[in-house]
Amino acid sequence: MVCMGNICRSPTAEVVLRDKAKSRGIELIVDSVGTENYHIGDPPDARSIHHARRRGYDLTALRARQISAQDFTEFDVILAADAVNLHAITLRCPVEHQSKLGLFLGTEPLPDPYYGEAADFEKVLDLVEKRVDFLLASWWC
Repeated sequence: MVCMGNICRSPTAEVVLRDKAKSRGIELIVDSVGTENYHIGDPPDARSIHHARRRGYDLTALRARQISAQDFTEFDVILAADAVNLHAITLRCPVEHQSKLGLFLGTEPLPDPYYGEAADFEKVLDLVEKRVDFLLASWWC
């Protein structure tokens, strides 16, 4: 899961995917990263933590990191929050791994709640939960 700073969208998607997969008995290795380096080592945004916690998700153990060359070989699927981040990882990704890249929501961007209000964080959670349910159903029919 990839967003710009790895403090809002991607950590939310990471934890929701991991928790929902686990509850279905599916073992996945899930991680999240940012395309930029300005939050490395920071916990997720406090608002992301707060809104996720209200739905039973715990983001507190996560720390932001920037995508690395190893991620392109280590992971089978790499999903970006929006076209800007997809473009950034496409430029860094070796040609032989580019088929792993895509947008998290398929064709639409996952909106960035960082400059928004509480409702924006709730909307991200709604979209992430819905998409994770779809992905898990399509990957494990």
